[in-house]
Amino acid sequence: MRHSVTGGVRSGKSRHAEALLLPPHVDPGVAVTYPATGPQGDDADWRARVDAHRSRRPASWRTVESTDAASALWDAQGPVLLDCLGTRLTAQLDEIAAWEAPETHWSATLDERIADLEAARLATDHVVAVTNEVGWGPVSEHRSGRIFADRLGWLNQRLAASADRVDLVVSGQVLTIKGGA
Repeated sequence: MRHSVTGGVRSGKSRHAEALLLPPHVDPGVAVTYPATGPQGDDADWRARVDAHRSRRPASWRTVESTDAASALWDAQGPVLLDCLGTRLTAQLDEIAAWEAPETHWSATLDERIADLEAARLATDHVVAVTNEVGWGPVSEHRSGRIFADRLGWLNQRLAASADRVDLVVSGQVLTIKGGA
């Protein structure tokens, strides 16, 4: 099952995605892999967020801190919770110095990394991918905001097209917009 969960910041998407990998959806004690793909290094806010998420998950779940989500998917032995594609994209854009450079300098590299992620996601038996819905706000006056929204919007469309199910979470409420059972 390839499942995408989208919604706004603090909408409840992560909690919903986590619930999709708990009984009765997944056998108790199954080791879920959680690639924490956000900022690396000394970021106290990020560390607090990862710790808060980790504290509410079963002890059998494995956290892998890396910006290389594709490798974590390829290496996973069971279900995967990929949360969140927005933080992963930000980390990737940071790594390739995209924020100030012309798009021609980094676009092909980013496209290759996204293709690697898509291939790994399709090869994984059970993956829940969480992402931010970016299309409901104003267009940013800042280049970095436009790059992020454009690239995440395109990534979301591609992943939703290949998903078996897509859920939209708004104010903690879930609406299945593709698939379902």
